[in-house]
Amino acid sequence: MMTNISSQILGDKSELLVSGERARLFPVLAETSKEGRTLSILLACFETVDNFGKSLLSDLGVKVGAKTQIQTYTEVVLKKGGDKSVRPDGLIVVKTGATTWTALVEAKVGNSDLNTEQLENYLEIAKLNGIDALITISNQFAPLPTHHPVQLSAAALKKAKVAHWSWMYLLTQATLQMGNDEVKDREQRVILNEMVRFLSHPSAGVKGFDQMPAAWTNVTGTVQAGGAISVKSDEAQEVIGAWYQETRDLSLILSRQLGEDVNVKVSRAHVHDPELRMKDDLQTLASDNCLRAVFDVPNTAGVIDICADLRKRSVFSSMRVAAPTDRKSTKARLNWLVKQLQKSKPDDIHIRFIWPGRGQSTQHPLAVLRDRPEVAEEANKVVSSFEVVFFRDIGAKFAQRKNFITELEQTLADFYEQVGQHLKAWQPAAPRIKEDRSEPSDVNTEAIRANAEEAVQERDHQSNQSDSEESAV
Repeated sequence: MMTNISSQILGDKSELLVSGERARLFPVLAETSKEGRTLSILLACFETVDNFGKSLLSDLGVKVGAKTQIQTYTEVVLKKGGDKSVRPDGLIVVKTGATTWTALVEAKVGNSDLNTEQLENYLEIAKLNGIDALITISNQFAPLPTHHPVQLSAAALKKAKVAHWSWMYLLTQATLQMGNDEVKDREQRVILNEMVRFLSHPSAGVKGFDQMPAAWTNVTGTVQAGGAISVKSDEAQEVIGAWYQETRDLSLILSRQLGEDVNVKVSRAHVHDPELRMKDDLQTLASDNCLRAVFDVPNTAGVIDICADLRKRSVFSSMRVAAPTDRKSTKARLNWLVKQLQKSKPDDIHIRFIWPGRGQSTQHPLAVLRDRPEVAEEANKVVSSFEVVFFRDIGAKFAQRKNFITELEQTLADFYEQVGQHLKAWQPAAPRIKEDRSEPSDVNTEAIRANAEEAVQERDHQSNQSDSEESAV
């Protein structure tokens, strides 16, 4: 039975609800209500484990602090526009001082996907009730929490802000906070750990992105047959949308492997305009027959570029590093790089040489360069930077919806193990104290003035000598 909670809502939002249930760690729900059970447990942890809930809110741009209060509800019925047919799964209320922020929550588990019509109805309810945002949770992936896997109309998006979390993203964030000891309170750690165990169990319905859409086979087949991809085709757009989901899942997989927060790197223009991102990536797919993504891993030598080449049926992973300028020759600079990769298996690893100016880059296998580094040298040129490329030919598996995902995920993991974790960016050595300035007295005001006078005398002497030589001529 639902409990009337209108008087419990924080701040000036007390008139929002007709009824609802506080989110429970141990919800009493029917066996068929898997979504309600899973969401109730999540929201209860969101409210109870301070760092977990507040860090997720902060990622959405919500201002939170030490005194921020969070309350969460399930099975909510709103006063305006709410009925049994249009009823969000949850509500989050956040109060910081005199400011209150609210969000409706809609959750799906297992193979259930979010529905455009349903979400647009919830956005209308949000507008009617003065609610700030709609947060969706499902096994679908979005490149950023502020982007959305479902195409919503421009008119609907004006009614409230929209954000999306995948279940795997939430599970990853909880895992990272546990692993990095970010939750200090013992009881809160126990609660968060139990949530991780629950979401990790198959019965919770949480899963990663495991296959490309049916359009994948057709699009790859078109490229292999020498055909062109239309940027306006539904199949191409479906493939790009799936690529976004897979690259987000890739970043979460690597995050869990490293115990660090790995992100898909998106340009500022694309962060603010998801439609522009889709347009640009469709153009890249059509012109280059490639799917590309960039991953930002903390404390590495550079970002990781990954390219799935439809024409070559291969996956390329790479990192670029500047060559050390304190070494004068290409061979010496190459030795600096190869030494870093001495523990790497040379199979599938190639070194690309970036030369000054607009000259074309050159490339050699790591196995060859270990034995004969001189083969990379070019007359009158010194390499300016290196790109370490990891290449994997997938062959027939490339067009197979599930095998492509499996091979892609393994390729990125192998690249990081063989290359990414070993590379270090070059940086100049720290400056040393000059021999004639070894004591503080060598650089006091008297010494500086004496050095300046000596320099003037030396300059005058050289000038007089030059005048004498001209007179003699």
